[in-house]
Amino acid sequence: MPASDLLLELGAEEIPASFVEPALADLARVIVERAKEARLTHGEVRTFGTPRRLAVLVRDVAARSEDVTKEVTGPSVKAAFDAAGKPTRAAEKFAESVGLSVDRLLRVKTPKGEYLAAKLEEKGRPAPELLPAVLHAAVHGINFKKSMRWGDVELSFARPLHWIVALFGEEVIPVVFGDVRSGRTTYGHRFLAPQPIELRRPADYVEALRAAHVIVDPVERRKLVHERVRAGAEKAGGRLLEDEALLDQVTYLVELPNPVVGSFDERHLDLPPEVLIQEMKSHQRYFSVVDEHGKLLPRFVAVSNTPVKDERVSLRGYERVLRARLSDGRFFFDEDRKHSLETRVPKLERVVFQQKLGTYAEKIERFRLLADFIARRSGKADILPILERAATLAKADLVTGMVGEFPELQGVMGREYAKASGEKPEVALAIFEHYLPRNAQDSLPTQDPGALIGIADRLDTIVGIFGIGKGPSAAADPFGLRRATLAIIHIVLHRGYRFSLVAAIDRALELLEPKLADQKRKANEPPVRDQVLEFFRGRLKVMWAEEHRPDVVEAVLSAGFDDLVAAHLRLKALSAIVGQADFAPLAVAFKRVVNIVEKQGRDIGAGAPDPGRFQDDAEKALFEAYTQAKGKVDALVKADDYAGALREITALKPAVDRFFDRVMVMAEDRALRENRVRLLMQIGGLFGRIADFSKIQAEV
Repeated sequence: MPASDLLLELGAEEIPASFVEPALADLARVIVERAKEARLTHGEVRTFGTPRRLAVLVRDVAARSEDVTKEVTGPSVKAAFDAAGKPTRAAEKFAESVGLSVDRLLRVKTPKGEYLAAKLEEKGRPAPELLPAVLHAAVHGINFKKSMRWGDVELSFARPLHWIVALFGEEVIPVVFGDVRSGRTTYGHRFLAPQPIELRRPADYVEALRAAHVIVDPVERRKLVHERVRAGAEKAGGRLLEDEALLDQVTYLVELPNPVVGSFDERHLDLPPEVLIQEMKSHQRYFSVVDEHGKLLPRFVAVSNTPVKDERVSLRGYERVLRARLSDGRFFFDEDRKHSLETRVPKLERVVFQQKLGTYAEKIERFRLLADFIARRSGKADILPILERAATLAKADLVTGMVGEFPELQGVMGREYAKASGEKPEVALAIFEHYLPRNAQDSLPTQDPGALIGIADRLDTIVGIFGIGKGPSAAADPFGLRRATLAIIHIVLHRGYRFSLVAAIDRALELLEPKLADQKRKANEPPVRDQVLEFFRGRLKVMWAEEHRPDVVEAVLSAGFDDLVAAHLRLKALSAIVGQADFAPLAVAFKRVVNIVEKQGRDIGAGAPDPGRFQDDAEKALFEAYTQAKGKVDALVKADDYAGALREITALKPAVDRFFDRVMVMAEDRALRENRVRLLMQIGGLFGRIADFSKIQAEV
């Protein structure tokens, strides 16, 4: 039989927009996993989703599962036969379980000895027999952030489920969820095509729904939303303020996007533009419109799920709702400015940051001192007055009405209220910029005070959360520590700050000590400092591996990353030479040095070689080459010229090669052997300042 397409669609009441994509990923993942377990081969897997439906289309699912031959292991030969060679009860029971006689069993050798075994052929089964279990697992395997029950149904789903389509070719696959049974009936747009649609086969799905006024492909629908919203903004006399997150959200709020262009009172333009944008975005899902210079215009583009019959009536509704929201925003803005930002700081003593780590007032004091420490270590002591003032006021806007209504505006409102309170412009800017970057697409701080406060604030959070044993798992990162760590790395590299990461972590731990003193540690748990450093290492590895060879990244990180800027410069320098034709033999030679040092160096201990003990000219030549190179490498490293340092180090290769050709390192004379190992330790230490070459995958 030829392969057929498989379609699963779950029709429900309006599912929250943020639930759709994760649910589709769950559906597709479970279907693929269960199909593999069932040995059903298939082609492309596509997902489709709207507020009313979740669907997966699997192309070319095999008509039957694949045949397979399995080897089943039974008892050991010793246990299977007695001293006379007769089968024991163990052998007979195993033979019975596999449907064979004892004399047809095989003998296989394993690391534990010789065992009885049987080869069993398992014939494939028709796909319609296997697919009910596959689809049942998929339907019941969706993990929603929140779910609900309805009627007498004991199962829960994001929203009440109304229909299930499950088709394999033209055959309906039986699937049941609560009181809903699968069939071939789907439904189009709720208002424009509410009548049932009978699907003959999966291939008809997309076009059948298109005819029923539903753009079921989210990629196509997103593109359509974007095109129509941009056209609406141009119609309004401006251009669209691009917002990818809002575009994603609106894509899963509608099945057939229809733009509506509206306006609001120009007097509201004296509010901070972020307030207006957030009011339109968060509550109404409206897109903002700006002029050619990026200045906000008193216009918006909303997206309706149905074509508008009377645009004037529809517009009145959209504008009336926004008018009320903007009036609320103006009220909060005016009320908040009646009190200076400084007078709000004491209120943070009643706002808990984290139960075990204390209030925001306590957190501010910690990261103010930590920012001071990092600034001094980075040579930025001249900005301390601005930094300390900004740090003191950095979180004061958390207790304002506007931020209480729109948490996304923290920092933005702190900047505005600082200006209104008469604070210096540098202080206001630092309050805003200490939150940057807020996401991967966001801009970085432009000035030192905000950048350093942002580093300190995040580092206090990271160290504190690890300190109370709440570090992120593979599946969850509730405190956003990965994002915070990446932000620190990006800021440090962008601003070029040269400070010791270890020293900064130690200072953070010192400031957190009163909160962590009574924290119970798990047995064999690494120190908090080590956990935080390893976490930074993991983020650096992922981040840098996007642009550099993973083994080169590992080599650089293994040589240390306490100075993040230096580590990045070393990475770029090493990456530049690693692809050259003559690098592979160079890496092999240096690896040989590292391997000997690792095996012998621990027993010998530190110390310089004694030139008086050198016997072979190759030893003397290598020592002389090392001595000359070391001074140059030290100067180049100090100047951050790691490319130049690498050139000096690679110039040692001929002397290293000659040394290994002529000299027996592992001489019988212990003093002679140790002296030669110490020489190699010096060489290894020299290029170990750049990277651990033993981590680089290089073959001659």
